[in-house]
Amino acid sequence: MDGETAEILAGIGPRLRSIREARRRSLSDVAEASGLSLSVLSRVETGHRHPGLDVLIPLAREYRIALDAIIAAPPTGDPRLHLEPRQHRGGGVIVPLTRYPARVQAFKHILGPREPRLVSHPGYAWLYVLAGALRLLVGDDDLTLSPGETAEFDATTPHWFGPLKGSPVEILHLFGPHGGQAVPRLEHRVI
Repeated sequence: MDGETAEILAGIGPRLRSIREARRRSLSDVAEASGLSLSVLSRVETGHRHPGLDVLIPLAREYRIALDAIIAAPPTGDPRLHLEPRQHRGGGVIVPLTRYPARVQAFKHILGPREPRLVSHPGYAWLYVLAGALRLLVGDDDLTLSPGETAEFDATTPHWFGPLKGSPVEILHLFGPHGGQAVPRLEHRVI
């Protein structure tokens, strides 16, 4: 086995552990949900077993990620194909979709249970719910958004958003710094 292949194989276990911990899941929970044994998962995460497709496919399904995110496929030169999920300081996982700090930025958030804590800062925010139910607090409003629903607000207004009743919620979040706002070019209505 060449050195590059050995390095890729050695990184799979720690990467799987990192993915599981970022989602705040226990080994036993993932084992039960994926149909894999606890000992297999433990040996894979600690590097004592190199997993085959019979292990990687159920884990990719359970974590809802592509296989190349687990095995760290070599970069193609296109950063859109190799997005890097990060643990968000407010809880959950955030995936930056753009790299433009001075313009409107796009993120995908997977938010787990957390306590509401209102914040305010310069900027303008748009939220689109992909899956789950989102609780949005903006000023005196307490709203619930379902998949397909959107919200937009001035981020200087005290706000907070997170999952409703503890179940994870998945959203797209656009943020324009310094009050930047999206400019709609076309308004389409279905009749």
